[in-house]
Amino acid sequence: MSPLRGLILCSLLTGPAVAAPLTLPLGERPEWVRRDGIVMAGSWEPLLFRVRRDGSPGYTPTAEQRAAYEREHSPEMVAKLQALGVNFVMMHCYKAFGLTAERDSMADAVRFAKLCHDAGMRVGVYNFSGTLGWELLFKETPQAEDWVVRDHKGKPVTYGRATYRYYWNRNHPDAQAFYRKLIRFAVEEIRTDLLHFDNYIVGPGSDANSTERFRTYLRSTFTDRQRQRMGIGDLATVKPAMTGPPDNPLRRAWLDFACQSLADSYHDLGRYARTLRKDVLLECNPGGVRDRLRAPVDHGRLLRGGEAFWDEGGAIGFADGRLRSRIRTYKVARCMDNIAFAYATTPLEMAESMAFNLDCLGCICWFEYDRIVVKPAAKTPPRGDLAPFIRFFHKRRDLLRDAAVVADVAVLRSSPSMLFADVKVSRLTSAAERALILDRVPFQIIHDHQLGGLKRYRALVVAGCPAMSDAHVAQIERYASAGGRLIVMGPTATHDEWMLPRDRPGLDALTGDRVLRLTDAAGTVDAIRKLLGGELSCRVDAAPGLCAEFTRQGKRRLVHLVNYRSDGPVKDVRVRLRLSPGAHAERVVLASPTRDDETKLRFDEKDGVVTFTVPAVDVYAVAVVTVR
Repeated sequence: MSPLRGLILCSLLTGPAVAAPLTLPLGERPEWVRRDGIVMAGSWEPLLFRVRRDGSPGYTPTAEQRAAYEREHSPEMVAKLQALGVNFVMMHCYKAFGLTAERDSMADAVRFAKLCHDAGMRVGVYNFSGTLGWELLFKETPQAEDWVVRDHKGKPVTYGRATYRYYWNRNHPDAQAFYRKLIRFAVEEIRTDLLHFDNYIVGPGSDANSTERFRTYLRSTFTDRQRQRMGIGDLATVKPAMTGPPDNPLRRAWLDFACQSLADSYHDLGRYARTLRKDVLLECNPGGVRDRLRAPVDHGRLLRGGEAFWDEGGAIGFADGRLRSRIRTYKVARCMDNIAFAYATTPLEMAESMAFNLDCLGCICWFEYDRIVVKPAAKTPPRGDLAPFIRFFHKRRDLLRDAAVVADVAVLRSSPSMLFADVKVSRLTSAAERALILDRVPFQIIHDHQLGGLKRYRALVVAGCPAMSDAHVAQIERYASAGGRLIVMGPTATHDEWMLPRDRPGLDALTGDRVLRLTDAAGTVDAIRKLLGGELSCRVDAAPGLCAEFTRQGKRRLVHLVNYRSDGPVKDVRVRLRLSPGAHAERVVLASPTRDDETKLRFDEKDGVVTFTVPAVDVYAVAVVTVR
């Protein structure tokens, strides 16, 4: 019996997943991740899906499509990708249409993965799309009709206009059992290095399974008295509160339930995968980090279950005084020991990833049939000016691997505040983040569960955080009592974590010169400098549109500079770097993808501060300060 045939016919052993930590510590990941990093090429659509996607009413490819598909899965294609600098392929495993329907393409995936592995490349697989290709799947697996996510009107939630695809309920036990089979196939037969779970953006619905789970959640989360005070009556009559503003307890409970459900489903499948191979990497696609939290996606919960996630956001750049970037995504990823996957098809996108991301340049091309293009649905080939940046990522891994972000300041992203509070208040958080990014302040973005690690930061920004639990208030108070500085902006801890009002705001007792209170984000940077005595770990003075990240590697301090402007180099970039007590600078050099050799920079050192000037930054440069 073939492995695939056995997969289709086997019955899955049931039972609780083995409890184990999910996000692997950096030191416990496969060595190739930190050593080589990831330069990705993608092609994760099976042939039958391409046929349906491209306008056919059915799923049968033409002879021309089949021939081009075979060329795509050839040693010649692997060689072409390697010549571009690719060392990681994100390929197809299973889309949505059933194990029998996709039997051939899954077998193709086994063969192509072996070609990639034999060539020294790593492989990630598209394990599922988050949807059910019901036209074929329901014929093969009729019970899958019960797995469909339904909206508040009871209708299937479709993948946009692709009405032949329904989203599936990720918490339905029978659906999860089905997808565990696919995980086993990917780990044991394809021997994948990474599992990709797509479209992590749709939570529970109005179906019977979700409704019963929501009632169980209410029963276990709140006491009878709490439910009565919240206006929640007989649980047997409660229905999902899927629409409307979060202006009542039931709606707020639903939003929290939806976020937790999505995270639980990712973590459950990840735990199962780790029973098969403990170091297989886990990754999902919830989209990037935006200005506020939008349920059911809560990156702070979700990313605790894996090592990577996708941001498929739009173009980046700087124009008319406005910065468009993925810096938030990279900061959240890095602070949670995650890699961010994004399309890197321009020098600027590659520069941004090298400066802010962890061990990944990005997805530099898409290959489908026998063509290599910049990204899905594109027709243009990769740009020729990318080669120096790809080469720099490979040759100067010594500047990127094992580097820790240095941050003076943490900005709290309060999950209940972003879920439940007025949008104008919760957007104070993103306004504070934006101010620190534009002014190049060394900072990190943290979530509620990371408040226990505040001692690593010199200051904490709590902006637009009216909803906060007693435990989180106590953690911040302890931080301030131990000498931490605090910037409070807008209503703060005025309500508990369920947006129920307090008699007195939770942080009102904090006073003195270590606490500054602001009404908006306009004075955030000045307030930070005042609280920290005017000297940050790193200060970069330059024209607007140049951003910076500060990292540490043993005896080296690195200042990554990214020019988002399209009107030419940013010149005369002034850098002030504060050294640790007793340390002294030995030398300062500048490395860049557009220079073959490092450039030695003159520097001054006084009172533990190193000062130097970078003559110009075209797109990306990194200043390396060696200390003794």
